[in-house]
Amino acid sequence: MPSPRDIRRRIKSIRNTAQITKAMQMVAASKMRRAQQAALAGRAYAAMMQRVLDEVTPHAGDFAHPLMEVREVRKRALVVVSPDRGLCGSLNSTLLREVNKLNPSDLVFVAVGRKVSQFIGRTRRHLAAEFPYQDVPKFAEARAVARFAKDLFLKREVDQVDVLFTYFVSTLSQRPELRPLLPVGEITSEQEQEEQAKLAVMMKGATEFAFEPSAARVFEAMLPHYLDFQIYQVLLEAKASEHSARMVAMKNATDNAQNLIHELTLKYNKSRQAMITKELLEITTASMAME
Repeated sequence: MPSPRDIRRRIKSIRNTAQITKAMQMVAASKMRRAQQAALAGRAYAAMMQRVLDEVTPHAGDFAHPLMEVREVRKRALVVVSPDRGLCGSLNSTLLREVNKLNPSDLVFVAVGRKVSQFIGRTRRHLAAEFPYQDVPKFAEARAVARFAKDLFLKREVDQVDVLFTYFVSTLSQRPELRPLLPVGEITSEQEQEEQAKLAVMMKGATEFAFEPSAARVFEAMLPHYLDFQIYQVLLEAKASEHSARMVAMKNATDNAQNLIHELTLKYNKSRQAMITKELLEITTASMAME
Protein backbone atom coordinates (compact mmCIF):
# COMPACT_ATOMS: atom_id res chain seq x y z
CA MET A 1 0.00 0.00 0.00
CA PRO A 2 1.48 3.42 -0.92
CA SER A 3 2.41 5.72 1.93
CA PRO A 4 0.58 9.03 2.54
CA ARG A 5 3.64 10.86 1.23
CA ASP A 6 3.51 8.96 -2.08
CA ILE A 7 -0.22 9.62 -2.40
CA ARG A 8 0.32 13.31 -1.65
CA ARG A 9 2.99 13.53 -4.35
CA ARG A 10 0.72 11.82 -6.86
CA ILE A 11 -2.14 14.23 -6.04
CA LYS A 12 0.19 17.18 -6.62
CA SER A 13 1.35 15.74 -9.95
CA ILE A 14 -2.23 15.13 -11.16
CA ARG A 15 -3.30 18.60 -10.02
CA ASN A 16 -0.50 20.14 -12.09
CA THR A 17 -1.60 18.09 -15.10
CA ALA A 18 -5.20 19.21 -14.59
CA GLN A 19 -4.09 22.85 -14.64
CA ILE A 20 -2.38 22.27 -17.99
CA THR A 21 -5.35 20.48 -19.55
CA LYS A 22 -7.71 23.18 -18.22
CA ALA A 23 -5.58 25.89 -19.84
CA MET A 24 -5.51 23.95 -23.11
CA GLN A 25 -9.28 23.52 -22.91
CA MET A 26 -9.81 27.28 -22.57
CA VAL A 27 -7.45 28.06 -25.46
CA ALA A 28 -9.13 25.46 -27.68
CA ALA A 29 -12.58 26.79 -26.74
CA SER A 30 -11.56 30.29 -27.78
CA LYS A 31 -10.18 29.09 -31.12
CA MET A 32 -13.11 26.72 -31.60
CA ARG A 33 -15.73 29.48 -31.61
CA ARG A 34 -13.94 31.46 -34.31
CA ALA A 35 -13.23 28.34 -36.41
CA GLN A 36 -16.84 27.15 -36.21
CA GLN A 37 -18.17 30.57 -37.24
CA ALA A 38 -15.78 30.69 -40.21
CA ALA A 39 -16.71 27.16 -41.36
CA LEU A 40 -20.45 27.77 -41.10
CA ALA A 41 -20.20 31.15 -42.84
CA GLY A 42 -18.18 29.63 -45.70
CA ARG A 43 -20.83 26.99 -46.41
CA ALA A 44 -23.36 29.60 -47.51
CA TYR A 45 -20.88 31.13 -49.96
CA ALA A 46 -19.91 27.70 -51.33
CA ALA A 47 -23.58 26.83 -51.80
CA MET A 48 -24.24 30.11 -53.62
CA MET A 49 -21.26 29.55 -55.92
CA GLN A 50 -22.49 26.02 -56.69
CA ARG A 51 -25.93 27.42 -57.47
CA VAL A 52 -24.49 29.99 -59.90
CA LEU A 53 -22.45 27.28 -61.65
CA ASP A 54 -25.54 25.10 -61.88
CA GLU A 55 -27.32 27.99 -63.59
CA VAL A 56 -24.39 28.70 -65.92
CA THR A 57 -23.89 25.11 -67.09
CA PRO A 58 -27.08 24.76 -69.20
CA HIS A 59 -26.26 28.06 -70.97
CA ALA A 60 -22.62 27.28 -71.65
CA GLY A 61 -23.38 25.40 -74.87
CA ASP A 62 -20.56 23.20 -76.11
CA PHE A 63 -18.10 24.85 -73.75
CA ALA A 64 -15.41 22.42 -72.58
CA HIS A 65 -12.73 23.07 -70.01
CA PRO A 66 -9.62 20.93 -69.33
CA LEU A 67 -10.61 20.73 -65.65
CA MET A 68 -13.87 19.03 -66.67
CA GLU A 69 -12.27 16.31 -68.78
CA VAL A 70 -13.32 12.84 -67.63
CA ARG A 71 -10.63 10.22 -68.24
CA GLU A 72 -10.08 6.59 -67.40
CA VAL A 73 -8.67 6.57 -63.89
CA ARG A 74 -5.23 4.98 -63.87
CA LYS A 75 -3.62 7.21 -61.25
CA ARG A 76 -5.40 9.17 -58.56
CA ALA A 77 -4.28 12.01 -56.28
CA LEU A 78 -5.61 12.29 -52.75
CA VAL A 79 -5.37 15.56 -50.85
CA VAL A 80 -5.51 14.69 -47.13
CA VAL A 81 -6.08 17.49 -44.61
CA SER A 82 -5.08 16.76 -41.01
CA PRO A 83 -4.10 18.69 -37.85
CA ASP A 84 -0.49 19.55 -37.09
CA ARG A 85 -0.74 18.40 -33.47
CA GLY A 86 -2.36 15.71 -31.40
CA LEU A 87 -4.28 15.90 -28.09
CA CYS A 88 -7.57 16.04 -29.99
CA GLY A 89 -9.13 12.71 -29.06
CA SER A 90 -9.66 10.18 -31.82
CA LEU A 91 -9.77 12.77 -34.61
CA ASN A 92 -6.35 11.92 -36.08
CA SER A 93 -6.66 8.15 -35.70
CA THR A 94 -10.10 8.14 -37.34
CA LEU A 95 -8.86 10.17 -40.30
CA LEU A 96 -5.69 8.10 -40.75
CA ARG A 97 -7.73 4.91 -40.51
CA GLU A 98 -9.62 6.08 -43.60
CA VAL A 99 -6.30 6.71 -45.36
CA ASN A 100 -5.14 3.23 -44.43
CA LYS A 101 -8.21 1.68 -46.08
CA LEU A 102 -7.21 3.01 -49.51
CA ASN A 103 -5.01 1.06 -51.90
CA PRO A 104 -1.69 2.97 -52.10
CA SER A 105 -0.57 1.41 -55.40
CA ASP A 106 -2.55 3.82 -57.60
CA LEU A 107 -2.52 6.82 -55.23
CA VAL A 108 -0.39 9.96 -55.06
CA PHE A 109 -0.76 11.76 -51.72
CA VAL A 110 -0.79 15.50 -51.13
CA ALA A 111 -0.43 16.13 -47.39
CA VAL A 112 -1.91 19.24 -45.80
CA GLY A 113 -0.92 19.15 -42.13
CA ARG A 114 1.94 17.55 -40.23
CA LYS A 115 0.14 14.49 -38.84
CA VAL A 116 -0.81 13.00 -42.20
CA SER A 117 2.63 13.85 -43.58
CA GLN A 118 4.28 11.88 -40.77
CA PHE A 119 1.88 8.97 -41.32
CA ILE A 120 2.59 8.83 -45.06
CA GLY A 121 6.31 8.92 -44.34
CA ARG A 122 6.05 6.06 -41.83
CA THR A 123 3.98 3.90 -44.16
CA ARG A 124 6.26 4.71 -47.14
CA ARG A 125 3.50 5.88 -49.45
CA HIS A 126 4.04 8.16 -52.42
CA LEU A 127 4.02 11.73 -51.09
CA ALA A 128 3.87 14.24 -53.97
CA ALA A 129 3.87 17.41 -51.86
CA GLU A 130 3.35 18.73 -48.33
CA PHE A 131 1.59 21.99 -47.48
CA PRO A 132 1.30 23.72 -44.09
CA TYR A 133 -1.65 25.79 -42.97
CA GLN A 134 -2.24 28.05 -39.98
CA ASP A 135 -4.71 27.92 -37.11
CA VAL A 136 -6.69 30.52 -39.04
CA PRO A 137 -6.45 29.24 -42.63
CA LYS A 138 -5.54 31.77 -45.30
CA PHE A 139 -7.03 31.78 -48.78
CA ALA A 140 -3.51 31.90 -50.22
CA GLU A 141 -2.75 28.55 -48.53
CA ALA A 142 -5.84 27.00 -50.13
CA ARG A 143 -4.91 28.50 -53.50
CA ALA A 144 -1.46 26.89 -53.34
CA VAL A 145 -2.95 23.44 -52.67
CA ALA A 146 -5.56 23.87 -55.41
CA ARG A 147 -2.92 25.06 -57.91
CA PHE A 148 -0.78 21.98 -57.25
CA ALA A 149 -3.79 19.67 -57.64
CA LYS A 150 -4.79 21.39 -60.89
CA ASP A 151 -1.24 21.07 -62.25
CA LEU A 152 -1.20 17.33 -61.50
CA PHE A 153 -4.50 16.92 -63.33
CA LEU A 154 -3.72 19.18 -66.31
CA LYS A 155 -0.29 17.59 -66.84
CA ARG A 156 -2.02 14.17 -66.87
CA GLU A 157 0.10 12.90 -64.00
CA VAL A 158 -3.20 11.87 -62.37
CA ASP A 159 -6.67 11.29 -63.82
CA GLN A 160 -8.67 12.17 -60.73
CA VAL A 161 -8.19 14.25 -57.57
CA ASP A 162 -10.08 13.63 -54.34
CA VAL A 163 -10.01 15.37 -50.95
CA LEU A 164 -10.13 13.59 -47.59
CA PHE A 165 -10.77 15.75 -44.53
CA THR A 166 -12.72 15.90 -41.28
CA TYR A 167 -16.15 17.42 -41.78
CA PHE A 168 -17.46 19.53 -38.90
CA VAL A 169 -20.91 18.35 -37.78
CA SER A 170 -21.07 19.76 -34.25
CA THR A 171 -18.83 20.39 -31.26
CA LEU A 172 -19.21 16.75 -30.21
CA SER A 173 -19.26 15.18 -33.67
CA GLN A 174 -16.83 15.26 -36.60
CA ARG A 175 -16.61 12.72 -39.39
CA PRO A 176 -14.08 11.91 -42.14
CA GLU A 177 -15.40 12.78 -45.59
CA LEU A 178 -14.00 11.84 -49.00
CA ARG A 179 -15.02 14.37 -51.63
CA PRO A 180 -14.17 14.39 -55.37
CA LEU A 181 -12.44 17.56 -56.61
CA LEU A 182 -11.28 16.94 -60.20
CA PRO A 183 -12.61 16.57 -62.80
CA VAL A 184 -15.13 19.25 -61.87
CA GLY A 185 -18.60 17.79 -61.43
CA GLU A 186 -21.12 17.35 -58.66
CA ILE A 187 -19.06 18.02 -55.55
CA THR A 188 -21.74 18.91 -53.05
CA SER A 189 -22.13 17.25 -49.67
CA GLU A 190 -25.45 16.69 -47.90
CA GLN A 191 -24.89 19.84 -45.85
CA GLU A 192 -24.21 21.89 -48.98
CA GLN A 193 -27.33 20.49 -50.64
CA GLU A 194 -29.35 21.69 -47.66
CA GLU A 195 -27.74 25.13 -47.97
CA GLN A 196 -28.59 25.22 -51.67
CA ALA A 197 -32.20 24.28 -50.91
CA LYS A 198 -32.45 27.16 -48.43
CA LEU A 199 -30.96 29.56 -50.97
CA ALA A 200 -33.38 28.35 -53.62
CA VAL A 201 -36.30 29.21 -51.32
CA MET A 202 -34.80 32.64 -50.57
CA MET A 203 -34.25 33.37 -54.26
CA LYS A 204 -37.61 32.09 -55.43
CA GLY A 205 -38.92 34.32 -58.19
CA ALA A 206 -35.44 35.52 -59.12
CA THR A 207 -33.97 32.40 -60.79
CA GLU A 208 -33.26 33.89 -64.22
CA PHE A 209 -29.70 35.07 -64.77
CA ALA A 210 -28.18 37.24 -67.48
CA PHE A 211 -24.51 36.46 -68.14
CA GLU A 212 -22.05 39.04 -69.47
CA PRO A 213 -20.12 38.69 -71.69
CA SER A 214 -21.36 35.10 -72.06
CA ALA A 215 -22.16 32.04 -69.97
CA ALA A 216 -19.09 30.23 -71.30
CA ARG A 217 -16.78 33.12 -70.31
CA VAL A 218 -18.35 33.32 -66.84
CA PHE A 219 -18.00 29.56 -66.45
CA GLU A 220 -14.33 29.66 -67.47
CA ALA A 221 -13.57 32.50 -65.05
CA MET A 222 -15.40 30.90 -62.12
CA LEU A 223 -13.95 27.38 -62.32
CA PRO A 224 -10.47 28.16 -60.90
CA HIS A 225 -11.91 30.30 -58.11
CA TYR A 226 -14.50 27.62 -57.41
CA LEU A 227 -11.78 25.02 -56.87
CA ASP A 228 -9.74 27.41 -54.73
CA PHE A 229 -12.71 28.06 -52.48
CA GLN A 230 -13.55 24.37 -52.25
CA ILE A 231 -10.09 23.73 -50.78
CA TYR A 232 -10.41 26.80 -48.54
CA GLN A 233 -13.74 25.54 -47.19
CA VAL A 234 -12.15 22.13 -46.55
CA LEU A 235 -9.41 23.83 -44.48
CA LEU A 236 -12.03 25.72 -42.49
CA GLU A 237 -13.98 22.51 -41.83
CA ALA A 238 -10.80 20.72 -40.74
CA LYS A 239 -9.81 23.48 -38.31
CA ALA A 240 -13.30 23.71 -36.81
CA SER A 241 -13.22 19.93 -36.30
CA GLU A 242 -9.72 20.00 -34.79
CA HIS A 243 -10.40 22.75 -32.24
CA SER A 244 -13.77 21.23 -31.29
CA ALA A 245 -12.24 17.78 -30.77
CA ARG A 246 -9.32 19.23 -28.77
CA MET A 247 -11.63 21.25 -26.51
CA VAL A 248 -13.75 18.17 -25.76
CA ALA A 249 -10.68 15.97 -25.22
CA MET A 250 -9.07 18.45 -22.81
CA LYS A 251 -12.34 18.91 -20.93
CA ASN A 252 -12.62 15.13 -20.50
CA ALA A 253 -8.99 14.97 -19.37
CA THR A 254 -9.56 17.74 -16.82
CA ASP A 255 -12.72 16.07 -15.49
CA ASN A 256 -10.93 12.72 -15.22
CA ALA A 257 -8.04 14.36 -13.36
CA GLN A 258 -10.44 15.99 -10.88
CA ASN A 259 -12.17 12.65 -10.27
CA LEU A 260 -8.82 10.94 -9.72
CA ILE A 261 -7.74 13.68 -7.30
CA HIS A 262 -10.97 13.17 -5.35
CA GLU A 263 -10.39 9.41 -5.13
CA LEU A 264 -6.76 9.83 -4.10
CA THR A 265 -7.71 12.41 -1.47
CA LEU A 266 -10.12 9.92 0.11
CA LYS A 267 -7.43 7.27 -0.04
CA TYR A 268 -4.91 9.67 1.55
CA ASN A 269 -7.30 10.58 4.36
CA LYS A 270 -8.02 6.90 5.08
CA SER A 271 -4.31 6.08 5.10
CA ARG A 272 -3.55 9.02 7.38
CA GLN A 273 -6.40 8.08 9.69
CA ALA A 274 -5.12 4.51 9.86
CA MET A 275 -1.64 5.74 10.79
CA ILE A 276 -3.02 7.99 13.52
CA THR A 277 -5.12 5.13 14.90
CA LYS A 278 -2.09 2.84 14.87
CA GLU A 279 0.04 5.38 16.74
CA LEU A 280 -2.69 5.89 19.35
CA LEU A 281 -2.90 2.13 19.86
CA GLU A 282 0.86 1.91 20.29
CA ILE A 283 0.85 4.76 22.83
CA THR A 284 -2.05 3.21 24.76
CA THR A 285 -0.39 -0.23 24.74
CA ALA A 286 2.89 1.21 26.00
CA SER A 287 1.09 3.15 28.72
CA MET A 288 -0.76 0.06 29.88
CA ALA A 289 2.47 -1.94 29.88
CA MET A 290 4.20 0.68 32.11
CA GLU A 291 1.36 0.46 34.63
